[in-house]
Amino acid sequence: MALIVQKFGGTSVGNPDKIKNVAKRVLKNHKEGNQMVVVLSAMSGETNRLTDFGTEMQEIPDPREMDVLLSSGEQVTIALFAMAIKSLGKDCISLLGDQVKINTDNSHTKARIQSIDSDHIVKELDGGKVVVVAGFQGVADNGDITTLGRGGSDTTAVALAAALQADACEIFTDVEGVYTTDPNICSKARKIDRISYDEMLELASLGAKVLDIRSVTFAKKYNVPIHVRSTFTETEGTWVVKEDNKMEGRIVSGVTYNRNEARITISGVPDQPGIAAKIFTPISDADIIVDMIIQNQDTGNGLTDLTFTVPRSDYQRTLQLLQSVAEKIGSKGGVQGSDSIAKISIVGVGMRNHSGIAATMFSILSKEGINISMISTSEIKVSCIVEEKYTELAIRALHDAFELDKESVPEEENVI
Repeated sequence: MALIVQKFGGTSVGNPDKIKNVAKRVLKNHKEGNQMVVVLSAMSGETNRLTDFGTEMQEIPDPREMDVLLSSGEQVTIALFAMAIKSLGKDCISLLGDQVKINTDNSHTKARIQSIDSDHIVKELDGGKVVVVAGFQGVADNGDITTLGRGGSDTTAVALAAALQADACEIFTDVEGVYTTDPNICSKARKIDRISYDEMLELASLGAKVLDIRSVTFAKKYNVPIHVRSTFTETEGTWVVKEDNKMEGRIVSGVTYNRNEARITISGVPDQPGIAAKIFTPISDADIIVDMIIQNQDTGNGLTDLTFTVPRSDYQRTLQLLQSVAEKIGSKGGVQGSDSIAKISIVGVGMRNHSGIAATMFSILSKEGINISMISTSEIKVSCIVEEKYTELAIRALHDAFELDKESVPEEENVI
C-alpha cells in the first residue's frame, strides 16, 4: 500500500462534471489499496473572478481581506469533490489549510509555508477516508487565513507529500508532462520522461509554467518524487527526481523563454564604491525583483553604465523610481529601457562537464540574425536577452540545433 498525494489544477476541476471525473480517477487509485490525499485548486478562472471583485471594492485591496476572499475558491472545489466521492460510495473529508494546520508566515497573498501538522490527515487516512485539502492556503500564527500566491497549490501538494513522507506526489494538469520546449511554439517538442530537480528549478525560474518553483524547491529538499501528468489521459508523464548518470548524457535538456522581462539602463554613473548600492537599494525596498545585471567597464572617464532586468509588470514603476536616483548620484546619461524583450534559455545538467555550449548557442542565434543584448550563465543554464519579436524563431532554431526532438543523442553528436 502506497501513500499518494495528487494535485489537480483549475482546468481539471473547472466544473461539476470534471470534478466527478477526478473523483472517479482518485477512487480507482484508492481501490488499488493506496491511501489518497488530494489537493485541489479553485475552478479555472475563479481566482481571477474573485480578484476582480476585490478591486471593485477597493482600488488597492487590503491584503488580509484578499486572502479571506481568494481562499474561498478552493473551499468550493474541495467540498464538491468530497460530495462526489461520497456519492460513489466512499467516505471522504475536506480540510481547509487552517484545519490541517498548514502554518505559514503572515505575508498575505504571498505567504511561505513554515510547517505542517500532519496528525489530522494521518488520523483520517487510517480511518480509511480519502482526504481532500484546499491548495494555495494556510494559516498564520495569529490565526489569519493566508494564501501562497500563484502556483501555490503545487507547493501545498509537495509540502504535504514531504510532511506525510508520501511515496509520490502526482501533479495533474492539462498537459502530459514536461516538454523540451513549448509545444505551441515548436511542433517538434518532445515530452521528457525524467528530469532532475535542478533542471526543473531552472526551467521553472526561467518561464516554464508546468510547476511552481517553490514546489520543486520543496521536492528537492525533502527528496519527494514528482510525477507531472495529464488529467485527461492515462499516459505516463514526466518524473522530476534526483539527478542520475543518464541525465548527464544529454547536454541540453530543454529550451525555455520568458516574455515577462524588461531591460533598464542607467548610463554615465560614477564608477566608485557604493554607487551600485544606491541604485539597487531603493528597488529592493520597493519589492521589485532584479534578475540579470551587467556593468560596463570604466573606459577611463570615471563613468560606467549599469543594465539590469526586472519583471515587465514593474517596468514603469522602476523607471520612475530611478529618475530621482539618477539625479542624486549624478548620472550623465539618465535612465532608458525597453519592455519589448524576452529571455531565451537552454538548460541541462550535462553542461557541467562540457565546454563550448554557450558559444554554440550564440552561434545559432547569430545565424538567425538575432542580436543578444545580455547574457547570464550558471552551471546548467545559459540565458540570453533578445528582442521579443525573435522569441519563437530563437526557440525553434535552438531546439533543432541541439536535436531535442530525439529521444537520445550520442554525446559526440550533440556538440555543434
